[in-house]
Amino acid sequence: MLASRNMRASGARVAAAPAQRAILAARSGRRASLAAKAQKKEIMMWEALREAIDEEMERDPTVCVMGEDVGHYGGSYKCTLGLYKKYGDMRVLDTPICENGFMGMGVGAAMTGLRPIVEGMNMGFLLLAFNQISNNCGMLHYTSGGQFKTPLVIRGPGGVGRQLGAEHSQRLESYFQSIPGVQLVAVSTVRNAKALLKAAIRSDNPIIFFEHVLLYNVKGEAGDKDEVACLERAEVVREGTDVSIFTYSRMRYVVMQAVNELVKQGYNPEVVDLISLKPFDMETISKSVKKTRKVIIVEECMKTGGIGASLSAVIHESLFNELDHEVVRLSSQDVPTAYAYELEAATIVQSSQVVDAVHKIVGATAPVRA
Repeated sequence: MLASRNMRASGARVAAAPAQRAILAARSGRRASLAAKAQKKEIMMWEALREAIDEEMERDPTVCVMGEDVGHYGGSYKCTLGLYKKYGDMRVLDTPICENGFMGMGVGAAMTGLRPIVEGMNMGFLLLAFNQISNNCGMLHYTSGGQFKTPLVIRGPGGVGRQLGAEHSQRLESYFQSIPGVQLVAVSTVRNAKALLKAAIRSDNPIIFFEHVLLYNVKGEAGDKDEVACLERAEVVREGTDVSIFTYSRMRYVVMQAVNELVKQGYNPEVVDLISLKPFDMETISKSVKKTRKVIIVEECMKTGGIGASLSAVIHESLFNELDHEVVRLSSQDVPTAYAYELEAATIVQSSQVVDAVHKIVGATAPVRA
């Protein structure tokens, strides 16, 4: 009898073992999942940009940073915070207040084998370095017959902030788009900011990297150190069928605010974040235009000679027969940005204007779905 009881107990233990292992495995899986979530915590955009710079400086000893207050102060928006302690004052170089001087130094460093990141404390200040950017940075590869390349990243805050006044609210995309030899990139999320900055640093082309002053505190998950994005690729933020809305930078959030309202009304807009302002990703743009046959361009840049003007011209020239309606552009007014909050808001595009534009181009009532 005793032997029988022992056999039954042993059998119960054997039967219970798989169940116990399953429970332990489930607990282990939950712990791993929580650990993964902890590792993928949300960070702010300025932290993602700092991570990208740090990882690329660690990966490649030729990468260096220069600009006003980038070293001991950590940058005007903290994108280089603490990096001078890790890499030294020569790789994270504080410069005098002389944009044309340190931009020229950055171009020279790129010509001789380094990969400089030149920070403008405000993109509006880089107008003082326009000669170095246009006549040197953009043209040296061509004018030297291919003997020199300029792997240089020019980055910093721009756009309309919160009552920063006219001189500190510049949108310089339209200024730089006509310079031969440079690429323009505008970031909009934590993830694409980090991945695109890493790609820009590794590129052999000079990149002007636009960061919006109001997006530095936007939160999101960033990719790991191996995630590098394509500099020439747009992002389809939302697929739709009624109208294609092309936008970039902070206007992505203004557009999505409008889209939330439009969806409630029964509309189905497609939203494309251009990201690459030069060159345009015509593959993604063409695919979207051919699907919806209607286009709205939303930008913070000025209407005259802006990014929207260039994109509208390209769409009309190459995709005219695919359109059922003329391209509609929503841009900032051609006036200096006011300091007063109400006047400042009146000069740039608001979400209500996007909603009105969709009503105009698609119809006052949403299309009937089959």
